[in-house]
Amino acid sequence: MPGREKPLRMKRLLLSALSGLFFLPLLTAQRAVDTIASVYEFDYPITVTATAARAETPVTFVNLTRKDIAVRNLGQDAPYLLKWTPSVVVNSDAGTGIGYTGIWIRGSDPTRTNVTINGIPYNDSESQGVYWVNLPDFSSSADLIQIQRGVGTSTNGAGAFGATINFSTLGDDAEPGLQLDGGVGSFGTRRGVVNYRGQTENGFRVAARYSKIHSDGYVDRARADLDGYYAAVSKEAGTALISFVAFGGHEVTYQSWNGVTQDEIDTYGRTYNSVGTEKEGEPYDNEVDNYRQNHYQLHYNNRLSDRYDLSVSGHYTRGLGYFEQYKADESLADYGISAAVDESDLIRRRWLDNHFYGTVYSLRYRQDRWDLTFGGSANEYLGDHYGEVIWARFAGDSEIRDRYYANDATKRDFSNYLRANYGLTDALSAYLDGQVRHVNYEFLGPDENFSELEQRAGHTFFNPKAGLVYQPARGTRLYGSFGVAQREPNRNDFVDNPAATRPVPEKLFNTEIGYSRGTPNSNYGINLYHMAYRDQLVLTGALNDVGEYIRTNVPESYRLGLELQGGLQLARHFTLGGNLTVSRNRVGRFTEVLDDYDGDFAYLGQFEAVRENTPLAFSPDLTGALELGYDRTVRQHGFSAALQTKYVGARYVDNSGAEESKLDGFYYTDLRLGYTLRERYRLTLMLRNLTDQLYSSNGWGYRYRFDGQATTLQGMYPQAGRNFMLSLGVDL
Repeated sequence: MPGREKPLRMKRLLLSALSGLFFLPLLTAQRAVDTIASVYEFDYPITVTATAARAETPVTFVNLTRKDIAVRNLGQDAPYLLKWTPSVVVNSDAGTGIGYTGIWIRGSDPTRTNVTINGIPYNDSESQGVYWVNLPDFSSSADLIQIQRGVGTSTNGAGAFGATINFSTLGDDAEPGLQLDGGVGSFGTRRGVVNYRGQTENGFRVAARYSKIHSDGYVDRARADLDGYYAAVSKEAGTALISFVAFGGHEVTYQSWNGVTQDEIDTYGRTYNSVGTEKEGEPYDNEVDNYRQNHYQLHYNNRLSDRYDLSVSGHYTRGLGYFEQYKADESLADYGISAAVDESDLIRRRWLDNHFYGTVYSLRYRQDRWDLTFGGSANEYLGDHYGEVIWARFAGDSEIRDRYYANDATKRDFSNYLRANYGLTDALSAYLDGQVRHVNYEFLGPDENFSELEQRAGHTFFNPKAGLVYQPARGTRLYGSFGVAQREPNRNDFVDNPAATRPVPEKLFNTEIGYSRGTPNSNYGINLYHMAYRDQLVLTGALNDVGEYIRTNVPESYRLGLELQGGLQLARHFTLGGNLTVSRNRVGRFTEVLDDYDGDFAYLGQFEAVRENTPLAFSPDLTGALELGYDRTVRQHGFSAALQTKYVGARYVDNSGAEESKLDGFYYTDLRLGYTLRERYRLTLMLRNLTDQLYSSNGWGYRYRFDGQATTLQGMYPQAGRNFMLSLGVDL
């Protein structure tokens, strides 16, 4: 959305990532039994799309079913439903989980996590990021969410470089009827949802939802007003199923992108928000992000025969919006304005007007021991970036809606893959998966003299994967796999650099070895992963020739980790489960570049420092979670409770490994209480951060040398202390 073009300082903030630790169980969890089943289950019978993983696929993944989603969903963004799964850390700019949120999996930042909805790519094509604020309350329409950690299966989209999240909304297992949900909570939070599923007399399946959410935010002025909708119509025609889906959202969110420094916390408090304060007196009241995005999908699925399944989908996404800023003492020449003065206060809007459309397809063949899938996608993105000055104290010769910059871009993405499972024996199967992906990007970018010219860049990638799965008995699974993923640089890497100094694509070599076993009363699993990067893109502090901070390739870096999960039925109504990730994340060698200032803060230039074997930024050594659950039904009354704890260890805001660049580890505990009457009336109370921990879940850093002394300016994103959400629902 328009926030993708935030000021230079924001580039540092958005590349943040998180991670952590939990110290209790050595066997930790996804759920153990039916009452907390599929977040923690190890038998995965459901296929979401052709790109989803199944039990015979040798990749590391976890499923959340409709029941799991419904229990946890109180209106926060999707990352907050997934935060209890292994190796996941989440962040909220506003501190509440509503508005701008992000998810990091194994330390991989949101631009490296591929998200699909019914197999259709959702990541922004240019920035490769995921903006959950554009899909408010979308989880209320999801039937299944699958998280693949590591390279995973061949998928569609730009961001598959470390993790994949697949949403499915086309399941037919939901009970028909009308659901009404309403909720209130801390920080002025209010939520209302109308959700309907049914079937007409002539066989059309219908689903519809409308959600309205408001929150004032924990951080000052970090309010969010969100509208989300979903509508789907499906019809069986012989062996075919045809589905039309429309969904989207409109968000107006007061910006809280900057975070807060320790000095600001000491002076103003931890909820201080510097956005909008360039205006004298009271902060500017409309420093907002205002964006609308609508998605349309048409799916055709046909069981052609006992051996062949065909799936073809078309999609179109329309996005339009801006972010608005009050800027003080701006140079009018930078905006193409001639006036009697050189500088003026002004209000600007930076717009993004985009279209994304294409097709996704797959053909599956099964016979005897063979299971073959050929699939792919062809997509085009059209992005129009422009800026307007809507008010200036000294407007000079400007006219309303004059554009002070305009930059159109076109990106085309074509891919095909062939995936094969072959049953070597009844228990042992082999897996091969090869994908060819070609990307073509046309944009306005700098030449060697930094004059803006129309340019074109193209990349072709081959991403192979192979593995074995051994399943000697139901509930037991042993697998090993090796996969390669490659991806192109993002928009800023292209438009901030001439071709001669532009970074090259990143490459990931991923090895996964896992074992899991489940019984009716317990389950456990262990997974070892190694993710070796070549030319991973990071911020090193380097500037290009016009003073832009740019990302550069580091030759070698890696993530090596052990993931444990498990669950246990403690007693008839009690369960215990959790997960633990222990990892080592390092950059082999890179050159850090720091700005240099004298004692009067006069800029002296830059200097270099070689770093070796330092921690990867925002990649912790440990993360973990623990849940104690209770579930009981007495006649027509249902009672449930869950006490959940999350621990995230210390991590660094840059790759220097310097102690002053470290963010402290943290933990928090949530308590969820639920009551149902006659399986129709639902009351849920969520007490979040029960022990009132004052922690920051994300941050940024600016390292420089001042008067000969290395110095770090560090920003943090404080999260809300103890708070609550109360929800009441009824099924009609």
